Amino acid sequence: MSVERGDVTRMFVAMIPPESVLEDLEQYVAPRRESDALPGLRWTLPEQWHLTLAFSADVPDRAYDDLVDRLHRAARKRRPTDARIAGGGAFPQVGKAKVLYAGIETTLDASPEVGAEELRRMATGARAAVAKAGAGVDGQRFRPHLTLARLGRPAEATRLVRVLEAYRGPAWTAEEIALVASHLGEGPRNRPRHEVVETFTLGAG
Repeated sequence: MSVERGDVTRMFVAMIPPESVLEDLEQYVAPRRESDALPGLRWTLPEQWHLTLAFSADVPDRAYDDLVDRLHRAARKRRPTDARIAGGGAFPQVGKAKVLYAGIETTLDASPEVGAEELRRMATGARAAVAKAGAGVDGQRFRPHLTLARLGRPAEATRLVRVLEAYRGPAWTAEEIALVASHLGEGPRNRPRHEVVETFTLGAG
């Protein structure tokens, strides 16, 4: 699949859970959207929930084909991994929360530690692919999560975080990663519109 691009495009590489997994999380979160609202709390849309492996605010048009080739090669070096959305928290901290998130557990060879390392290597490979293709890449420390809500100003979020900590969703096997274009202001309420433009199968297959 290709995407209409200008001189640069805002893009990210992500692991996107199956629709059934996202629906389960949405059923859990939905009651909190109304009953547990904090001033300035903005919930993200379920169709945009994903685990970001690499982010670039400026992928030049000339870098796109090379980026796709490099992501294909990076994905082949990794293996399908069992995953589950579980737990949650707040960034930068619960007492001054700016972002509420759901956590993710990964398992490979029956080992959570091996699964976590495989996920970290996915992120490292994706970020290297973006950088080597000539695009700018976000350099923040990789912290696997799905962003559920943002706050306009820091707030005390202990009650909501405790609710998120209790969640444990259905398991699935992550077999691919995706390259997603983020079109600012084109979604509902002037939010970004996300468009999956390429997918990459994990492993030699």
